[in-house]
Amino acid sequence: MKKNHFYFVTLLAGIALLSATKPFIRAPYGLIKGTPEIKSVSALTFGKDGILFIGDSKSATVFAVDTKDAKKNETAAAVSVSNIDQQIATALGTQKENITITDLAVNPVSKELYVAVQYSDGTPVILKVGNDKIEPLSLKDVNYSSIALNDVYAEDAKDARGRPMRVSTISDIGFDNGKVLVSGLSNKEFSSTFRSIPFPFTDKQDQASLEMYHASHGRYETTSPIRTFTTGKINGKDYLIASYTCTPLVLYPLDELKSGLHVKGRTVAEMGAGNTPIDMTTITKNGETFLVMANTARAVAEVSYKTIAAFEGTLTEPVKGTAGTAFVQVPSLTKVLQMDKLDKNHVVIIQKKENGSMDLLTTTNEAL
Repeated sequence: MKKNHFYFVTLLAGIALLSATKPFIRAPYGLIKGTPEIKSVSALTFGKDGILFIGDSKSATVFAVDTKDAKKNETAAAVSVSNIDQQIATALGTQKENITITDLAVNPVSKELYVAVQYSDGTPVILKVGNDKIEPLSLKDVNYSSIALNDVYAEDAKDARGRPMRVSTISDIGFDNGKVLVSGLSNKEFSSTFRSIPFPFTDKQDQASLEMYHASHGRYETTSPIRTFTTGKINGKDYLIASYTCTPLVLYPLDELKSGLHVKGRTVAEMGAGNTPIDMTTITKNGETFLVMANTARAVAEVSYKTIAAFEGTLTEPVKGTAGTAFVQVPSLTKVLQMDKLDKNHVVIIQKKENGSMDLLTTTNEAL
């Protein structure tokens, strides 16, 4: 009887202990609470439910952070902030000469704007920006997860000109159909690489090497990273639409970008040398779909998806000037440094004005 009484008391003590212990509950998407060690912000993009993906070339890692910014907003308010670089610097307690804006991303759920900034010493910061607010996004004790990229250059690796290779590990980042899409370089022989990473993160990452004909250079290239990309449907098929330094426009079938494969793209346009594409997105106006792309040395370029679809060949000969799919430039949108879709009718940009002011602006699709 005493033995049974001992077991009963022990059982009650165990139940009490379990009741007093707070259960560990994993956040959605496999996120855990903590402070991510982000060393750089090379690129930003959003997934679903306010999840912000941060591409960090320095640590060769992609982070997923729950911003807790998931309140649905169908129509965004127009944003207009003059001297955005100075205003960000003031909010951070420094001078604009000490910071560089590295990316801009719109949360497609809330329509809130997020801007990545790097201090001159390399320290990264992400800010939430609006007409009357500029506030740093706290990354302390947040729900997050991360995945380290495979086959990356060592931190001290340099090319033949002495330039660090690690900074090109992540050149752009996107999210499509439940996967994080990452362009950049690997340490393989054919180093131009496209990674497709299922989210929530596991240890799986599909990695394909890329090849394209660069008409202004007059050669096939396998070591140049994509500078900016988007995804779109052309003639009923899903494509990665990408551009590189000196502005070739290249299509890669998404269903061919599988792990371990070497994929040759189809160069549908040469949009001119001496230029680097910065951002691209897709808009709709007058019932037609267009690709719009910001550039370092030229005005924003616009090309109709119908025109891309009609060009069934590929450029395979050297080109001086432009060739292939026709495009137009938007004269009012020169020196656009960052660009993203704000909502179905608007695009938000950061533009360097002739007077030297760097402004955050909203433009309508019809104005493009």
